Amino acid sequence: MQYQANRPGAGTLLGATSLVQASGEGGLDLQAIARSHQRSSSYGISRSQQPDLAQLSRAELAQTLEASQALTGHARPVMETLYDQIRNTHSMVILSDAEGTIIHTLGDRDFLAKADRVALGPGGRWSEQLRGTNAIGTALHEQKPTTVHAQQHYLDANRFLTCSAAPIFDHRGKVLGVLDVSGECGSFHKHTMALVRMSAQMIENHLLAGSFPDCITLHFHSRAEFVGTLVEGIVSFTPGGRFLAANRSAQFQLGLTLAALQSHTFASLFGEPLSRLFEHHRKAAPGLLELCLHNGIRIHGRAELRLHDQHFQAAREAVIDLPGRLPSPAAIPTAPERHARSGQAHPGLDALDTGDARMSAIIAKLRRVIDRDIPILITGETGTGKEWLAQAIHHAGARGGAAPFVAVNCSAIPENLIEAELFGYEDGAFTGARRKGAIGKIAQAQGGTLFLDEIGDMPLALQGRLLRVLQERAVTPLGSQRLIPVRFALVCATNQPLREMAARHAFREDLYYRINGLQLRLPALRERSDLDGLIERILRHEGGPHAPRFDTQALALLHAGRWPGNLRQLSNLIRTALAMADGEAAIGLQHLPDDFLEEAALAPSGSTGQAAAAPDGRAPEPLSIHDSEWAAIERALHAHQGNVSAAAKALGVSRNTLYRRFKSRGH
Repeated sequence: MQYQANRPGAGTLLGATSLVQASGEGGLDLQAIARSHQRSSSYGISRSQQPDLAQLSRAELAQTLEASQALTGHARPVMETLYDQIRNTHSMVILSDAEGTIIHTLGDRDFLAKADRVALGPGGRWSEQLRGTNAIGTALHEQKPTTVHAQQHYLDANRFLTCSAAPIFDHRGKVLGVLDVSGECGSFHKHTMALVRMSAQMIENHLLAGSFPDCITLHFHSRAEFVGTLVEGIVSFTPGGRFLAANRSAQFQLGLTLAALQSHTFASLFGEPLSRLFEHHRKAAPGLLELCLHNGIRIHGRAELRLHDQHFQAAREAVIDLPGRLPSPAAIPTAPERHARSGQAHPGLDALDTGDARMSAIIAKLRRVIDRDIPILITGETGTGKEWLAQAIHHAGARGGAAPFVAVNCSAIPENLIEAELFGYEDGAFTGARRKGAIGKIAQAQGGTLFLDEIGDMPLALQGRLLRVLQERAVTPLGSQRLIPVRFALVCATNQPLREMAARHAFREDLYYRINGLQLRLPALRERSDLDGLIERILRHEGGPHAPRFDTQALALLHAGRWPGNLRQLSNLIRTALAMADGEAAIGLQHLPDDFLEEAALAPSGSTGQAAAAPDGRAPEPLSIHDSEWAAIERALHAHQGNVSAAAKALGVSRNTLYRRFKSRGH
């Protein structure tokens, strides 16, 4: 199949395919085909039977088209662009509804005549129950992109076709229909599925943009040049900041499913009050806004406010005036009330118990102290899952559910802004302050959980103010004399030795003992015995129940890995491997990231990241958290030829964090 890049608009999709070229999207999922053949047989379909060519009546087709009006309206321009790129290849572009009924087609005239012989036109029905294994019906059943080539069709009559189809989802994750490119089997091309998937994603983005007449939409990506392209994340909120919808790229970048996102707000996802968007939008040439995701990754975003003028002003005031509308302590349900409603005890913690004895012991301790107003300090290497555990603690206690979970990365906020971010400020408190002031992170956590990550990086001057807040249970915004009562559960995390820092006066000793009610050390990934369980859980979470699994070679390499980035590195590797192996039966070595394979090749035979044995055969002295972290930094810098930005990205931390570590080591 030859694509015509010189045609008008041809570069729109072909340029995007370079982002997914290596993901195997042109490959065939033999397991999915086998499952479909089994279903086809169970439907009582004979391979040699003539296909059911009965089409919808004119009245039935009109009714179907009416029901799919929104889908068709957004899909037509995308289908025209897609067809421009496959024109004169004996192929056609097809749109079906969620039942597999074709509702619109575009194609080469010579191929359309052949397609009519198998009812591959408007009104034709292509569910698996009627046609057996075919790209449209199988993509609907599997709910994932599907290629069915030649002999893989169940019916002999359809085996002259090669078809690549991708389901189209709405903002709730419901399948609306299928986009398909079908052609003669001799014209099969590996790029076809990439074009179909990109086009389906474009339709989903258009549908999302038209779903809410009054909303605030953020277009974002970690790389500024990708904002406004097909791979950008798109997330919409109500005028008051509640989550409404997100496209699949946004879900991937945020690391959260649609179900998990329902309980979030703009502030909980991006660590900023929604008022910052309004203030940024008011500038004459606002440009891109810099934000930080809940997982610490910095992004670039462009806000789109589809609000009537009166809604805009009401939304601004509703967001900025939050201090007067904080939930009262009496409104917080007790632990027995919440657990009685849920019918479960600490479900968030159960999800983290995947078979490792140390993790099981940690969870057992937590179940004894949750909801008893005992501050929790989580320690461990970078990437061991400290924020995951903090969120599980939050959802397991009485403050879970609708109560806020406010995460603050103390190392990611510039030192000159951290005081304002934590405590808030009044109008005119300092030069550049927003009109009417802003609520701080501590007050935002009222009734919920405040998670202070990287607390070892908090400036000494602010540690005294934080200690006073924790003792008085009240916060005073900058430039104000009034006290705002606050009540929240406190969870702190660090990968630094706070006790040693307190001994050399690098961290306040009184604050250390105030936040250290129960200290828990998360084991490094190389120390855990549940790697298989973690891999399986991440695979299911990221790829669903039918996601491919690692083959024997790839799994052995994962077990031999040193994992300096711990769970964060494992999670990112699995996401990448799933994308690279999309449409294939298993994940192999060819689907693993190059940097991981290079690191594995550099590692000594049998190395699992443990310290080498001493010459006299004695067990090695375990590395301190501080030394282990520095070893991970050195490996990352070596792997990236001293490039600090690349090393920071590989480790999942900011460049500022690395520079602080260099300074602490005297570099």
